[in-house]
Amino acid sequence: MSAYIENIYQQLNEKLGHESEFLQAVGEFLDAVEPVMAAHPEYEDLAVLERITAPERVIIFRVPWMDDQGKIHVNTGYRVQFSSLNGPYKGGLRFHPTVNLSILKFLGFEQIFKNILTGLPIGGGKGGADFDPKGKSDNEIMRFCQSFMTELSKHIAPDLDVPAGDIGVGGREIGFLYGQYKRLRQADRGILTGKPLISGGSLIRPEATGFGLVYFLTHMLAEAGQDLKGKKVIISGSGNVAYFAARKVEELGGIVVSMSDSQGAIYEDKGIDLDVIKAIKVDSYGRIKEYLETYPEANYQEGSVWNLDMVADIALPCATQNEVDEIAVARLAKGGVEFIAEGANMPLTSAAAKAAKNHGIVYAPGKAANAGGVAVSALEMSQNSMRLSWSREEVDQQLQDIMADIFKACLAASQAYDFDHDYAKGADIAAFEKVVELMQIQGLV
Repeated sequence: MSAYIENIYQQLNEKLGHESEFLQAVGEFLDAVEPVMAAHPEYEDLAVLERITAPERVIIFRVPWMDDQGKIHVNTGYRVQFSSLNGPYKGGLRFHPTVNLSILKFLGFEQIFKNILTGLPIGGGKGGADFDPKGKSDNEIMRFCQSFMTELSKHIAPDLDVPAGDIGVGGREIGFLYGQYKRLRQADRGILTGKPLISGGSLIRPEATGFGLVYFLTHMLAEAGQDLKGKKVIISGSGNVAYFAARKVEELGGIVVSMSDSQGAIYEDKGIDLDVIKAIKVDSYGRIKEYLETYPEANYQEGSVWNLDMVADIALPCATQNEVDEIAVARLAKGGVEFIAEGANMPLTSAAAKAAKNHGIVYAPGKAANAGGVAVSALEMSQNSMRLSWSREEVDQQLQDIMADIFKACLAASQAYDFDHDYAKGADIAAFEKVVELMQIQGLV
């Protein structure tokens, strides 16, 4: 890094040393945009890096709720409104016991660049709570969501901040949150995205992140003169992103050989039965180990899927941040993996991303490869504003076009700065150039 960029990172580290995830995201971004800063020394005078690494607003609040036994619990809720340069704050809500300010700042920071890459008018934000929906009844989740939205409703509006779902926040939770918002504020379907279809949601929204990931992957493969037919694909996770990515891989001729959850992973070299996965994980909120009840010969291992020795061509990490380290990347390379595309947000550690490059693996970051979810969220906002609903085919075609445009932007930016086919650096550079242009247009705000 240049002395200027190094100084910015050092100052952030001294002030926010405990926010490891946020500092990781910022460090990777600063490294990628260094050649842009070198080509434009005037950006230092504009303090573009100092401004973009500081959120516009951070909201922290308590969330009291009562369980089915009458016991009162108190969780912490957050909303990080990071940047409105490109439009209303847009980003999901995560309900998970690991949620803290560092994780939400990293997610909100990444969301700025992911959202601007879509070409749609949405800014970057993220939120959530350290609440674990697992093991809770529907009534307990409803009471928590109502308490959470009672406070959050003071800080969001259709033209200000439009949250969506993330880990632990699916259609059920969005429905409860939306219902409470309507009780407290003037009803507007555009206040949340990821809503059930009957409440103003969009077709393809549940599938969008997973489908978009695979659409981006097909462009990576095509650029290398390949396609998905017959390719073996490792997928981590078994939630919406992982499941619908697996479905699209299978539809395009690929073979999904692994999936996982927080307890363990299954591996089937001949391919996984996705109908069984749907019955276990999507329909019943069960555990991945239950797959053995139908296929006892399947290979199951507790812990991370990345600890398994597998033969495959492609890896799609779709679970959570920092799930893949450099040791796992070396194992993937040994097993024949040539492509990694992130379905989760920052699932590769910094060391893992470097290792992928050293092993000659073509790597795409989440801010580009998993942008399909927020893209269709923005399309849902458009449909809500116009009081109409597009067909599945219309939404899917727009998703395909958006992912193709993101790929082209990443590739072009990587080539413009001599990082040929480095999609990670290309994504940061392409997004950063748009952010700086907006900063120049809007002035010091």
